[in-house]
Amino acid sequence: MFDKSWIRRAALVLAGPAAAFALSAGAIVADGLTDDVRRSDVAVVLGAKVYPSGRPAPNLAARLNKAVELHRSGLVRAVIVSGGFGKEGHDEATVMRRYLIAHGVPTDAILVDHAGVNTMATARNAATIMRAHGFHSAVIVTEYFHVSRTRLAFEKQGLAGASTVHADWFDVRNLYSVPREVVGYAAYLVR
Repeated sequence: MFDKSWIRRAALVLAGPAAAFALSAGAIVADGLTDDVRRSDVAVVLGAKVYPSGRPAPNLAARLNKAVELHRSGLVRAVIVSGGFGKEGHDEATVMRRYLIAHGVPTDAILVDHAGVNTMATARNAATIMRAHGFHSAVIVTEYFHVSRTRLAFEKQGLAGASTVHADWFDVRNLYSVPREVVGYAAYLVR
């Protein structure tokens, strides 16, 4: 007769990490969906995909729309757009700047970070830009699954206390993005 006790032991060994992973994913989602918007000097909008046509992908447009709302409502004085040069052939930050201008944000209220190639680079560059302009407070604008890791990156760059708001965008790909953020957050913790 085949001994199946090893299967039960293996299942018990794997249950702990699986439960921890699921709880972490739930915490990231809950954190990201709980906006903490406070009046701040600047909103920092993280880049995302730009289509080959030069149009922001819907998730990036949602982030930018949130920044427009923050600026119109007077919750921020300025907006930092941060992104890199995408494989589609466009500088994300330049596209983001054009979008904000087209939606009524004054050009002198937009600061551009062309070197925001990832979350940590955006946090580092935002800290530098904020110091150069005498800004002390920020609102992070990204998608809900990205909020926790972005806040951690900002804290590691000396920008503790940044408030957050998530873009009003949901996609089936978030089923992949949430687990990826669990791993990404853990990696940022040990950096």
